[in-house]
Amino acid sequence: MGIIEKMRLDGKKGFVTGAARGIGKCTATAFAEAGADVAIVDLDLAEAQKTAEYISRETGRKVIAIGTDCTDPKQVDQMVKKTVEELGGLDFCHNNAGICINAPAEEMTYAQWLKVININLNGIFLTDIAAGKYMLEHGGGSIINTASMSGHIVNVPQPQCAYNASKAGVIQLTKSLAIEWAKRGVRVNSISPGYIGTELTLNSPTLVPLIEKWNEMAPLGRMGKPEELQSICVYLAGDTSTFTTGADFVVDGAFTCF
Repeated sequence: MGIIEKMRLDGKKGFVTGAARGIGKCTATAFAEAGADVAIVDLDLAEAQKTAEYISRETGRKVIAIGTDCTDPKQVDQMVKKTVEELGGLDFCHNNAGICINAPAEEMTYAQWLKVININLNGIFLTDIAAGKYMLEHGGGSIINTASMSGHIVNVPQPQCAYNASKAGVIQLTKSLAIEWAKRGVRVNSISPGYIGTELTLNSPTLVPLIEKWNEMAPLGRMGKPEELQSICVYLAGDTSTFTTGADFVVDGAFTCF
């Protein structure tokens, strides 16, 4: 069997959170294209259903939609249970749901701080643990978390202390779980994207004015494309990455190299 065949995910089952749009939609598509059955998990169930129908139609795989608030432990547990029941198991997951609030620290409300931390860090913890428990009981699996280059640097010119702190926490959570579960068959890794040109970013009134500045600072002179995150996620979800755990993959066009 050649490396291309080994990279396929035929027979594997997984879920992606925050998958109705953006990076999550793109990686869920890649998983299905590689042969996996996938659950599209999102707070916006209607949009998740549209995405699931589109991916299923394009790939021929079984793709379902599950509406879930990833900050609610009961909903997360039910989501994992439904994924297993409807897809027939759980071999991998991409915990990707997240938000950013750009506000100067001295003006940021505590409610804003809590919202970012709750979704970006607590939500990752809850989905990691719910998926991890199943995988520990059923022979292992692969967990992929979306961190950010913002877990390594402080972005400028926009102020986003809560986002930066939450993503640094995701990286350390990833490493901690990887160590705890290393000998029990569950691998945990993270990806740290740089600036990615998702539909949301490219149409945000607050972010569009910053894109020119970001591109001026970027070694490649541009933002990344969501599709440029697909291959690393397919690699991490599959069996060619069995010696890879506790790693954070920075995919930022060398933005954090200086």
